[in-house]
Amino acid sequence: MTTALLTHDDFLNHVTPRGHPECVARLEYVLAALEGKDLLREEAPLCEEADILRAHPQAHIDHVRGAAPTEGSVSLDADTWMSPGSYTAALRAVGGALRAVDMVIGGQTQNAFVASRPPGHHAETAETMGFCLFGNVALAAKHALDHHGLSRVAIMDFDVHHGNGTQDLLWNEERALFCSSHQSPLWPGTGAAHERGAHDNILNVPLDGGTNGPTFRAKMEAHVLPAIAAFQPELILISAGFDAHRADPLAGLNFEVEDFAWITEKLCDLADDHCEGRVVSCLEGGYDLPALAASAAAHVDVLIKRG
Repeated sequence: MTTALLTHDDFLNHVTPRGHPECVARLEYVLAALEGKDLLREEAPLCEEADILRAHPQAHIDHVRGAAPTEGSVSLDADTWMSPGSYTAALRAVGGALRAVDMVIGGQTQNAFVASRPPGHHAETAETMGFCLFGNVALAAKHALDHHGLSRVAIMDFDVHHGNGTQDLLWNEERALFCSSHQSPLWPGTGAAHERGAHDNILNVPLDGGTNGPTFRAKMEAHVLPAIAAFQPELILISAGFDAHRADPLAGLNFEVEDFAWITEKLCDLADDHCEGRVVSCLEGGYDLPALAASAAAHVDVLIKRG
């Protein structure tokens, strides 16, 4: 089979204020880095409101939809902004993740990368946070479980910031294993090792500032990879944030491009062993544009090779 790329021009219509790190150029750089690669390209569809209701209450949807301005931009919190195109972009970010799950489970493609924005892993049950409106990956997990009838889905989040939103949305979901590696201490201040979930279904691996690739790899091999293997997932989802790169301006880890390729290989190995190679990856953070582009390209190159 092959690797699918799901994206849409509407993601470029989510416009943040000048100087905001989560900017249109992020996606432009990623898509330019993926140009010419052997990918099954598909437009990310709009999700239905019912899809979001699997994890967020109606009041949250109404709040986000109602906050969208008719011109300019507005802030929902200190970090999260909306422009006139943001709500549609958020619906496509969820829809792209769900469509990728459909394609992988349906056998149309071996794995998939969703190049979308706004990102999702900081959006809590009823609160926008950290550039995020809806929990894209958490909703993809719920879709796989509830719509497709899977019994076990594993999520690996290697963004430098803890995926507090995904953790919140899946805290009580015993069918999902959420694993996160992240710098600590660092915003949002969650992700301690003792945060284990209602069913021991959360695994947090905090990393000290300055942690490099070899230390990250050792911790993955000691903790995360065995946990995912023991869980025996039927699908692996990835929150692919590339802001642990040493060049990123918002954090202080020292990963190289090769480290993102390595963890992608290891997750694909687990997918081969336990879930017929089925992997869906969604873009999260990464704010140094050249480092983001190179890291995302290396990540997708592994998916293509394994597809």
